[in-house]
Amino acid sequence: MIRETFGAIRDFPRLREISVVMIRHGMGNMLQRLGIPRMLERAGQMLHIPVQAEKEYVPLPVRVRTALEELGPTFIKLGQVLATRVDLFAPEWIAEFERLQSNVPPVPLAELIGELTGALGQSPYSIFQDLQDTPIGSASIAQVHRATLPSGEPVVLKIRRPGIVGKIEADLRILAHIAALIELEFPESRRYNPRGMVDQFSRSLMRELDLGIEARNVERFSRNFANYSGIVIPKIYWQWTSAIVNVQGYVNGIPGNNLALVDAAGLDRTKLAADGADAVLKMILIDGYFHADPHPGNVFYLRDGSIAFIDFGMVGRLPHYRRDEIVDLLSSLARRDERGILDVLIEWTGDASVNENQLAADIAEFIFNYEHLSLKDIHIGQLLNDMIAIMREHSIALPPDLTLLFKALITLEGLGRQLDPDFQMIGHITPFVRRVILDRYEPAALLKRGQHDLQDAAGMLFGVPRDVAKLIKEMRRGKVRIDLDLKRLDSFGQQLNHSANRLTLGIVTGSLIIGSAIVMTLPFGPRLLGMPLLGLVGFTLAFLNSVWVVLSIWRSGR
Repeated sequence: MIRETFGAIRDFPRLREISVVMIRHGMGNMLQRLGIPRMLERAGQMLHIPVQAEKEYVPLPVRVRTALEELGPTFIKLGQVLATRVDLFAPEWIAEFERLQSNVPPVPLAELIGELTGALGQSPYSIFQDLQDTPIGSASIAQVHRATLPSGEPVVLKIRRPGIVGKIEADLRILAHIAALIELEFPESRRYNPRGMVDQFSRSLMRELDLGIEARNVERFSRNFANYSGIVIPKIYWQWTSAIVNVQGYVNGIPGNNLALVDAAGLDRTKLAADGADAVLKMILIDGYFHADPHPGNVFYLRDGSIAFIDFGMVGRLPHYRRDEIVDLLSSLARRDERGILDVLIEWTGDASVNENQLAADIAEFIFNYEHLSLKDIHIGQLLNDMIAIMREHSIALPPDLTLLFKALITLEGLGRQLDPDFQMIGHITPFVRRVILDRYEPAALLKRGQHDLQDAAGMLFGVPRDVAKLIKEMRRGKVRIDLDLKRLDSFGQQLNHSANRLTLGIVTGSLIIGSAIVMTLPFGPRLLGMPLLGLVGFTLAFLNSVWVVLSIWRSGR
């Protein structure tokens, strides 16, 4: 297992670096539980785990957050993704993860020119005018520089940092191995599927590394809002856009967190809050494709009262069936329908076991706490957090495609209330929910759904004879097999292998001792210091074997 998992020797130096950082922040015990120190020793890299008494007073969430910051871009991004998993982590953990920032010191533009020239096919100075050396934004993956086109249009160049891809790929390989070990050594973690979470995070981060994918995201939002007044999406200049550089129009507006400038420009805060909420809710409930991080830094207010969204590196996607579940949940919340909420949560549990009676009782208590409140007094963020607390209590993990959604809704309400203290998020949700429900029962929608259901039923019915015939053929050929998913079987096999090796070496050592003792009694043969040479060699080998067995047992801790 360990050889297969950590066969890539090239990643060991980075693994050692990660281990040192974790030890420095007081997480050496977890490394020992995972067996990483022994892996590094087998690779010829010694790793000592000192006692970190000085770290004991620092809360664990703080130590994890500072360790992630020190480990660099991949782990900072991981922490930011974990900040969306309000269903898995308590509020104190979420608060620490939300403090993780991707802002890092910028790379001098001179270091980017070579790779930028290769991506553009010519020198950037021959394409852009006034290309500024100082970036207007610098993050862990890319940094942004202003420039001007020959036509006079202001643009920004989002340029990927050189060498970042190889570093992130190595980190993702290590994270995948660690996730597998966590599932092996901490059985209680399996219901949360650490390997699946890392796999999804890896795909998301690799997409974020490709700045061309972000450009396609921007184009899709532009199409979705083509006939929607008051919302501005930057223009993409495709002739210069690639995986390495993203060239788009410059948004000259007021940052979402500068309320003083909003007031100075005479903009209507209430209207801005309402328009922004309606735009994001349209993304979620109508388009099924939404900006996953609508915080104030990614929102700009223009002088004409329009709202511009930027930074589409992280987006969420909701298929139709998931949107229906969200609408059912929101509708049930608005109607205080306990049964409706329970049905959706049970659907989300998947194969996990849950005490439905206790869950129903907790939902009833949850609804009771909101029964006396009027619509204007209900905060969707607090309501979702209370519901998520129930899910966390019952170990119900949100489906991965919903974690970004819940986080986006909570962030959106915070942005709306920052603009307008009387902002009512749930009041904006209700019309969209009503619209989706009405669309669901239109004759055309019912006919289309009926056709799909009929096709599925017919396909399953007509496919039964073929499937049965195939099964019988496989049974005749002796190819039918039953797969048992025994998570710790590999570990058990390796332990058994180690034990067998020690036992074999012990038997060989015992044989050497007996054979050497017999040889020592023989009067003939080569001698050393007056004793038979073969006997001395046998005793020496037996001694070395004994030392190896003792050290092996001591190092294994068993």
